[in-house]
Parts: sequence; structure tokens; C-alpha cells
Amino acid sequence: MLKIIIVPNPILTQKTELVSKFDSALSKLTSQMIAACRNASGIGLAAPQIGKSIRLCIINLEHMGMPPFALVNPKIVKKSWKKVELEEGCLSIPGVCGIVRRPQKITIKAKNLDGEEKKFEADGLVSRVIQHEVDHLDGILFTSKIIRRTDPKPQEKM
Repeated sequence: MLKIIIVPNPILTQKTELVSKFDSALSKLTSQMIAACRNASGIGLAAPQIGKSIRLCIINLEHMGMPPFALVNPKIVKKSWKKVELEEGCLSIPGVCGIVRRPQKITIKAKNLDGEEKKFEADGLVSRVIQHEVDHLDGILFTSKIIRRTDPKPQEKM
């Protein structure tokens, strides 16, 4: 099982490198990340959170009936003007929760595990988790975006 890295590890605040090899090692890493995310009761996990400085993250919203999926080299290309405030937590920052304001809807470009580029829109929780994970890939932690701290409690963690 992959170990989830926690603050203050410097990899969590570094910008990641583009993925250039789409091979069985990438597929295996993705499967291991999904397993680690499930094991930690998370809803998203970025490669830096497991010690890899590459632009790879997984989204795990199985509780909403959506199979987990990977985003390779994701880039948010459009954000809605409308913003939504919602509580967030993070697997790499245990015990910290807070309200974060993010765009409600985004358009994202990313590659799949075969290296094929996809472009799609996301809103609601899918949009929020993608934004949180892409921030990780850019070395940005959600704590820098908290507008109001909240008490830690069992919840979804990204």
C-alpha cells in the first residue's frame, strides 16, 4: 500500500512535471493510488501526496456511483464566474478543515492512461475535487485558500 505524505514534506508545495510515458507502470501506479485513496476514505489523491512529482491525480467518487478515474497532465481551461463555498479537508493535512470558495463549474483538458486527450466539463463535487487535486499538482495546498476554519470531523477528504 502506498504511503500518503503529510505536511510539511516539501514535495507537497512543488510544481509537478508532465507525464510523458503512458505505459504499464503508469497504469499500475494509478491502480495503487486508487487503492490508497479508498483505504484512507478519500475522494481524490494527487501524485505528490504519494511522493511522485508528476502531473497525475485520481478522482474517487464511488459513493456517488461514479467509477474512479485518472487525470494525466490535467489543465483547467475555463472556470465559471459563479463560486461556491464548501468545507474541504485533505489526506495530507490531517486535522485541518475549512471553507474554501471555488468556481462551481470548470472545463478541463487531460489525458487518459492511453495518452488520449479528453476535454470535459465538471460541476458540483466533481469540479471541486478536480480543482483541489490540480492545485496539488501546482504545489498549492487548500490551506492557502481557506476563508474560515471549521472543526475537524469525519468527512470526505481529498
